[in-house]
Amino acid sequence: MSNPTAATAAEPAVLPPDPKILLQSATDLVRPELDRVNGVIRRHLESDIALIRTLGAYIIKSGGKRLRPLILLLSARAGGYHGNDHIILAAVVEFIHTATLLHDDVVDASKMRRGRATANHVWGNEASVLVGDFLYSRSFEMMLETDNMEVMRILAATTNAIAEGEVMQLLNARSPDTTEQAYYETIRRKTAKLFESAARLGMVINGRAPAEGAALAAFGLHLGTAFQLIDDILDYSADSADTGKNAGDDLAEGKPTLPLIIALKRGSSRQRQTLRQAIENGERERVGEILAIVESTGALAYTAGQATRQAEAAVAALADIGASPYKQALIHLAEFSVRRDH
Repeated sequence: MSNPTAATAAEPAVLPPDPKILLQSATDLVRPELDRVNGVIRRHLESDIALIRTLGAYIIKSGGKRLRPLILLLSARAGGYHGNDHIILAAVVEFIHTATLLHDDVVDASKMRRGRATANHVWGNEASVLVGDFLYSRSFEMMLETDNMEVMRILAATTNAIAEGEVMQLLNARSPDTTEQAYYETIRRKTAKLFESAARLGMVINGRAPAEGAALAAFGLHLGTAFQLIDDILDYSADSADTGKNAGDDLAEGKPTLPLIIALKRGSSRQRQTLRQAIENGERERVGEILAIVESTGALAYTAGQATRQAEAAVAALADIGASPYKQALIHLAEFSVRRDH
């Protein structure tokens, strides 16, 4: 690929493996554009319904990393984009992500996210679901501004996949017989698909060759998978101040995440019985005991290894994308995804 930015842009220096520095370096590269995205988000949260404004602003401002918008912005700039559609689409991607969080927290009866009370805990389930619906509908209204049928096709397919993933997760809840394959298919739809689409859209609005869009899509898919695998490990962290949620939330919700699936394969008969009961009954109070089993079977190390492989695959997918600071920032995000502690 011939990158119009590659001839004049020098590669940034190699950064230390500090996740905060990795994320900050990528964010700083497109800081003015992220500020514009935040302005678009604020404007499109306007409604004559006060609850929509209040609840929408609460969840949008609750400390998220803006990782998906960041990926879209960097992808667009890696392809040499200089228009404005990447700004509106980055806001669309964040709206879709936020809508899924609102719905997820209702389904999971969550009380904490990102270190704050969830919207459903503050305003109730009904309000959260309906404002989530508003964000979905507003996002589709916004994407029409690009007047790009391929953009709309990608985002329509993405929202469908996310909904399917949420249903799959619900069906697998409290099922200790969930397979590794079923787990990966669920997170591919529920989590990784939006990462994939964010990365792909950056190339689509550039009008680049389909192969380049496919390369960025593969990057996003692997990155999103790595991100979710690390999330599953962090569920066993006892420090809610770092993770922004209570340790054992996934266990309490009966989610058979990869650490549990692997521990069930490797554990003794007695350990497997303990794990099955914990998944079926959602026993958060036994998280310490479950963690000891998961650690003793090497399931956390296995999951971390799988996340690393996914991050490496994400970087490899960028091989044919021309060198630029924006490509390097995407690589930093892949590194961040497996080094983060929250």
